Amino acid sequence: MKILVFGKTGQLATELRGVAGSQFEIQVLGRADADLNDPAAIEAVIARSQADVVINAAAYTAVDLAESNEAEAYRINAQAPTTMAEAAAKRDIPFLHVSTDYVFDGSGSAPWRWDDPVGPLGVYGASKLKGEQGVRAAGGAHAILRTSWVVSAHGNNFVKTMLRLGGEREALSIVADQIGGPTPARAIAGALIEMAVQLHSDRAKSGTYHFSGAPDVSWASFAREIFLQANITCAVIDIPTSDFPTPAKRPSKSRLDCSQLETVFGINRPDWRVGLADILTDLKEMKS
Repeated sequence: MKILVFGKTGQLATELRGVAGSQFEIQVLGRADADLNDPAAIEAVIARSQADVVINAAAYTAVDLAESNEAEAYRINAQAPTTMAEAAAKRDIPFLHVSTDYVFDGSGSAPWRWDDPVGPLGVYGASKLKGEQGVRAAGGAHAILRTSWVVSAHGNNFVKTMLRLGGEREALSIVADQIGGPTPARAIAGALIEMAVQLHSDRAKSGTYHFSGAPDVSWASFAREIFLQANITCAVIDIPTSDFPTPAKRPSKSRLDCSQLETVFGINRPDWRVGLADILTDLKEMKS
């Protein structure tokens, strides 16, 4: 199976190259191959490709910067995936798109279902929601995979930030009233590959799904586990979100109900603690 992936330098694309077996031919595209600000370039590369499936692993993920760079956020997170989905639909091949828990407002206490009402709090979430809507409207076989708190040994993410800061300080104040599921990028990549295979043979599995690591925790509890596994002596001080203001408002409750993905695709939630151990191992190997 030939899979065309957008987002060459991101965490997901990096992991997709690693988890795909020999039965898959992965072509990963960067800005030089297809500028996500240029719809014509996106459409052209999909039209001339021999791909059986297209995966969009690219996104404008700078949540706070999106508040002041709204136009760019919408071009990357809304217009680009819409164009990809339309181009894939013209070729009658499945399109998989990665979205986010930020399409919800974070209220309540129950895990968010895939069919719950949406209500993004900022530009990032709103632009990702617009992208979801464009993918559905394209009319082709598709799967939208909402995930949360993505981490890996690559790029910039919470694990790497905590390792750096934890090694420099005796204590860190970490938000404790935002709850969600940390999700290893490697697990997301594996889920996307499995979904691509099944969607290619059964277009009826098109839809919106959730995928996040288990168990759900706060950022503060996540940080404690990072320090524990990394043998870093750094105290974690729980603070409320109000003590850590940011340009973009974050959803306080990002628990995702992932049961639909398990029912339709047979994919279970990964244990992020196991994924964290793998990330720490990867980082050690990268240093050696």
